[in-house]
Amino acid sequence: MAKAPTVEDVARAAGVSRQTVSNVLNTPAIVRESTRVRVQRAIADLGYRPHIAARALRTRRSSAIGIHLDPYAGGVSGVVLDRFVHALTEKAGERGLRVLLYAARSADEEIDRMRELVEGGEVDGFVVTGTFHGDPRTGWLIERDVPFVAFGRPWGIDDVDDPAHLWVDVDGAAGTRAATAHLAPRIDGPVAFLGWPRGSGTGDDRERGWRSVVGEAGVRLTSEEDVAAARAAVTAALAAPGGLGGVVCASDTLAIGARLAAASAGRDDMPIVGFDNTPAAEALGLSSVEQLPERVAEGVLGLLMGPTGSTVAPRAATAGAAHVLVEPRLVLR
Repeated sequence: MAKAPTVEDVARAAGVSRQTVSNVLNTPAIVRESTRVRVQRAIADLGYRPHIAARALRTRRSSAIGIHLDPYAGGVSGVVLDRFVHALTEKAGERGLRVLLYAARSADEEIDRMRELVEGGEVDGFVVTGTFHGDPRTGWLIERDVPFVAFGRPWGIDDVDDPAHLWVDVDGAAGTRAATAHLAPRIDGPVAFLGWPRGSGTGDDRERGWRSVVGEAGVRLTSEEDVAAARAAVTAALAAPGGLGGVVCASDTLAIGARLAAASAGRDDMPIVGFDNTPAAEALGLSSVEQLPERVAEGVLGLLMGPTGSTVAPRAATAGAAHVLVEPRLVLR
């Protein structure tokens, strides 16, 4: 079996000292860019991987970040977060960082689990998912100065000019805006929006994108995140005066319900756009907005570790530089 490459092998290939290689791995910001690139190229060419256990002993770091694993929901839900966790694990591994998954059934229980991981020295930071108004998890982490990045905005505050913490999110308004702008000139009748009851930060954001195209006169339909409820809402709208020309939906679950309603009404040709681009939408031939969770994972690690860093060293939450907003992609079928 071939011997695994060492730090000394990397240093020799890059023409630098062992300490310079160590700096590139642990504190890349202090290394001149041309030297850093040369060392990183040698690392890639040799296939060098840091020894995580040895580095943990040397640096007193765990080389791990924690992320909550949502309970299995079944159906269409959960696909985006599954892709995100997979991408985060893969991209973190490329930087010599492990992802530690933990389960919790509530925000309070998650805080208890976070406390155990921090006090046990098992993680260097966290990725928080599923943020919401008044989220106690982010407040707990900020109060204890624990590094973290949220996948989801800190809803309810000025998250760009006065950010409370680092965050990455998908620009839901941009996605529904693109979908509505695509449908509007191609159909007869109004482009409706099928969304969740108001008060959901994510849902309200997606509604704003649709509203920016259709104006205040647009037809807004409401449904819980349920196929049968979505089908009922669209069935009623199709029977009402004026009908519908097309529907932009806040999720693929709602879009599936809309498709069933259209088919029952003899409107198989009615264009419907979902959100999340799940395998279910693809199988049914539904257009959808794809969130690109792989780009979200890159944004999270960039904020948490720097663009090329291999240790958790988050930037300060300063105005205009504390977030990454990923523009989604409209997938037409």
